[in-house]
Amino acid sequence: MAALAAALCRSIGTSQATGNKNILFIENLFSGSAIVLRVIERAMSASATQTTYERLRASLLAGLYRPEEKLKISELGAAFSVSTGAIREALARLTAEGLVTALPQRGFRVAPVSIADLRDLTDMRIEVETKCLRRAIANGDLGWETAVVAAHHRLAATPIAADDGSFSPAWTLAHGDFHAALAQACGSTWMLRVRDLLSAHNERYLDLARKTDRGKRDAAREHRELMEATVARDTERAVSIMTAHLGKTRDTIEAALLAAAAMNEAR
Repeated sequence: MAALAAALCRSIGTSQATGNKNILFIENLFSGSAIVLRVIERAMSASATQTTYERLRASLLAGLYRPEEKLKISELGAAFSVSTGAIREALARLTAEGLVTALPQRGFRVAPVSIADLRDLTDMRIEVETKCLRRAIANGDLGWETAVVAAHHRLAATPIAADDGSFSPAWTLAHGDFHAALAQACGSTWMLRVRDLLSAHNERYLDLARKTDRGKRDAAREHRELMEATVARDTERAVSIMTAHLGKTRDTIEAALLAAAAMNEAR
């Protein structure tokens, strides 16, 4: 491509010197090609940044980086095979979402977890999820009901545990899709955006629930009852089940955080 550009430049220069009237065509062609190349380069750069953001975000939500772990730009660039610029842009977006913290002279770190944050997060999730659910039950049509039932069927048919005892990635995806389907007919774009953000933050805590429950909790039954109450348009029962469902998750994770803190103090 560089050789072609150089050849065109030499051709243009020669033609200009000899007064060739066809030079306008060549100049316009070369100029247009350069513009197209710049547009393609920018699109490719934007695509790389978006892909990097999505991959890094998924890694954070999956718990592949520990809370408060330092995120080194050079190491991330090598790991994701992208430029440091793409990593910086991705980290800036993740900082805006609250999944990463940025401190002057200290760089980027994974956002911390705490009992206080978990309680606040759960309180807000209960507020938003139940409001979405109420509105969805009131507004949802047959297509929405069908989507809820289909999402629940997929969740129920997906094994919950991975080999290491954590949630399987397929189950985590199906679980998120089920809760999203419940809220989808709420009729508010902004409410859904807030719900999605809160749900993403909750994913960082979610794996703790599985690793500490050890099968004591019947999450499948909770999801089934939630689906049935929703499709039956029993608003108060559905809201009650949703509230209890989110509260149980909070209580399990809180117990895990307290146990971890006690172990650290004992060392």
